Amino acid sequence: MKIYTKTGDKGLTSLIGGTRVSKASLRIECYGTVDELNSYVGLVRDQPVNAARRDLLKEIQDRLFTIGSTLAADPEKSRMKLPDLHAEDVVLLEQQMDQMNELLPELREFILPGGHQSVSFAHVARCVCRRAERLVVALADDAPVAELVPVYLNRLSDFLFVLSRLMAVELGTDEVTWKPRH
Repeated sequence: MKIYTKTGDKGLTSLIGGTRVSKASLRIECYGTVDELNSYVGLVRDQPVNAARRDLLKEIQDRLFTIGSTLAADPEKSRMKLPDLHAEDVVLLEQQMDQMNELLPELREFILPGGHQSVSFAHVARCVCRRAERLVVALADDAPVAELVPVYLNRLSDFLFVLSRLMAVELGTDEVTWKPRH
């Protein structure tokens, strides 16, 4: 199978369901950003500090692929049966955050990204997740979006923040805190 089709050479692409849209459309921006997020989560998963969390992070990547496929479908024309999110997917993130928080010192200051390259990767993933969430919320203003998609992305960005803190602890790295000028 050839990867290139040349059908997008003029700036259009097809949604699941056949609808042709501009590659600059908000829907394409949404699932492209979710794909970017998935790549960063893969980078976080591949960090040695996350060896015990590889399966969890892979499951998150699977859910992000589900979100991407949902966003890539024309909600009015697609008849393809796509996987969907479940409330339990959000609950899993919450449970994981609760467990991680038990191992962390109380948060008393704003945390700056950094301190260790692996921690920084988690912060980049968090930022991309927030961007994906903002784009999905904007899309939902004008088009149908599955109700759990923005909820999952919101919770995932929180999860990535807590994960970055835990990674810093496990790596023996001090968290970089914001020291505002007075």
